[in-house]
Amino acid sequence: MQTVPATWRGRLVRACRATLFGVAIATGALLSVVLFVTTSYFVILCAIGIGFLALPYLTRAVRWLADLNRRAAARYGVPVERPYQPAPEEVEKDIVGWMRTCKWILADPATWRDMLWLLLNCVVGLAGFLPAALLYYAGEGLFLACGLWLPLADDGTGRWYASVTVDSWPAALSAGLLAVVVFAAWVYLGPLVLRGYAYFVRFLLGPTRRSQLTSRVRYLAETRSGALDVQAAELRRIERDLHDGAQARLVSLGLQLGSVDRKMTRDPEVARLLLRQARASSVQALRELRDLVHGIHPPVLAERGLADALRALGLASPLGVSVETDLPGPLPDPVESAVYFAVSELLANTLKHADAETVQVVARYEDGVLNALVTDDGRGGADLSAGSGLEGIRRRLASFDGVLEIDSPQGGPTVMKMELPCALSSQKTSSS
Repeated sequence: MQTVPATWRGRLVRACRATLFGVAIATGALLSVVLFVTTSYFVILCAIGIGFLALPYLTRAVRWLADLNRRAAARYGVPVERPYQPAPEEVEKDIVGWMRTCKWILADPATWRDMLWLLLNCVVGLAGFLPAALLYYAGEGLFLACGLWLPLADDGTGRWYASVTVDSWPAALSAGLLAVVVFAAWVYLGPLVLRGYAYFVRFLLGPTRRSQLTSRVRYLAETRSGALDVQAAELRRIERDLHDGAQARLVSLGLQLGSVDRKMTRDPEVARLLLRQARASSVQALRELRDLVHGIHPPVLAERGLADALRALGLASPLGVSVETDLPGPLPDPVESAVYFAVSELLANTLKHADAETVQVVARYEDGVLNALVTDDGRGGADLSAGSGLEGIRRRLASFDGVLEIDSPQGGPTVMKMELPCALSSQKTSSS
C-alpha cells in the first residue's frame, strides 16, 4: 500500500519538472526565431564581407542555446553528443585569424544543422507549452467545479469547459470530472512530451554517422599518439635505468675482476677483498635488474593476477589502504598491467600530495567493463587538466579506450574512477 503514494508522488514531481522544462524550452523556441533570423541575415551578408564581423558571436549564442537543449534532452534519457569540429589551433589575433575562425564555422556541417534546428524549433519547441497548458486547463475546471461558475452565470450564459456549458451544479460536477481527466493527462503526458522533444533534439543536434566516424578516427589518432609517447617514455626509462644502474655495476664488476687477476699472485689478501666487493656488486646488479623487470611487469601480477597485485600495493603503501575486488576471471595482460600501474601511481600521488590517511581501492568487472575506483580522505583539489602525472595515467588508459574521471572538491574527498572496456581472457587460468 506504501508504493502507490510514492509512485504518484514521483509522477507528480516528474510532471512538475516537465512543466518547468517545457516552459523553458518553449521560451527558447521564441529565442530561436530571433537567432535564426539574425544569423541568416549575417550569413547572407558574408557574401559582401560584412557578415563575418558578427558571425562568431552569433554562432557562440546559437551553440549555447543548442547545448542547453542537449542537456535538457539528456535529463530525459536521450544523451546528445556535441558534433562540432575542433576549433583551429593557434588562431592569429588579427583579421586573418578572424577569417580562419569564420571559415571553420561555415565549413562545419553541424553549423547548418543548427540553423535547420533553429528554423524547426520555432514551431516544434512551442510544444513545450503543452504541459503548462494542460495544468492550467485542469486548474480552470477544478475552480469552476468549486463554484467559480456562479458569478459567470449571472448573465445567463455560463462558462464553456471542454464539451460542457457550466451553468449549474451538475454541469460544474461534470466539468470537475473532466478536469480530473485533464490533470491525469498532464501527469502522464508531460514527461512524454519532453522525451519526444529530446528525440527531436538528438535527430538534428546530435552527430551524424559521418561525424561520429570522423570523431572516432580523431580519437584513435590521439590515443595512438599518446600510446606511442607512453611507450617511448617507458623505453627511455628502461634505457636510463640500465645505463645508470645495472650497466654501470657490471662495468665496475669487470674492472674489479681485472684487478683480482693482477693481484692474485702478488697480493692474495687484496685479491680476496676485491672478490668480496665484486660479489657485492653482482648482488646489487642482480637486485637492480629485478627491480627493472618488476617495473616492466611485476611478478605478483603475472603469478597471482590483478586482485592480489592490488592487495600487494595496498600492503606496501604506508597509508591505510583497503582493497575490494570482484573479478570473475583473468583479464588480458596489457589491461591488468595498465590498471596496476595506474593504481600504483594514484597511490603514490595520494601519499605525496593529498595529505590523506586512508584510501579505498575497489575493482569490479561487469558488463564487459573493468571499473577501478580509488577514493582517499585527503584535502582534494586534484585537477586532471593541470598537466600533472594524472594526464599520463589518462593517456595510458586511453590506449585501451579507457577513461579516467576525477571528482576532487577542495577539502576532499577525492574519487578517481577508471573504466576500461575489455573481455575476460581465455588464455589464462585464474589462481586462487
